[in-house]
Amino acid sequence: MNFEEKTLSSKTVFSGHLLRVDVEQVETPMGTKASREIVKHPSAVGLIAVDDQGRLAIVKQWRAPLHDTILEIPAGKVDSRDNGDPLHAAKRELNEETRLQAQELKKVCRCYSSPGFTDEYLTMFLATGVKPVEHKLPQDADEKLALQWISVKEGVKMIADEEITDAKTILAIYYLRGLRNE
Repeated sequence: MNFEEKTLSSKTVFSGHLLRVDVEQVETPMGTKASREIVKHPSAVGLIAVDDQGRLAIVKQWRAPLHDTILEIPAGKVDSRDNGDPLHAAKRELNEETRLQAQELKKVCRCYSSPGFTDEYLTMFLATGVKPVEHKLPQDADEKLALQWISVKEGVKMIADEEITDAKTILAIYYLRGLRNE
């Protein structure tokens, strides 16, 4: 069975600092014409940073699209400083967002964050043996972050209570829960 759409034309309608928006005209496998709005976004990383007590690091920060603060795991885009290396980005983001470094970083999974409209590809890392960094990297000037530590049990309750609504953070909590068979 053929699922592939044929791109008839593509036009960039917006190009900004962080993302680009393309509008594609396509022909579906059934022969109908359709329009697709696609957000092009750099690859990203998410960090499941766990301390010696088994608690998960989360950060509270303002998210403009929501006009609200949100609790989420440390994360960020793979940028020019990383030369396309998600592991380098993970180390950098952990330092910038939490002022922590990990003794071990293990790739957990790679996934599309929201494939219905964006090509953003997220690599998740488990960070263990975390401790304060010796050399702090500059933080993004437009971000204000507050680090918190939560247990897996607290995280599951916070998901149920809709205090945690970020998909990558929910994935991180359930990943840890599965590791521990809780």
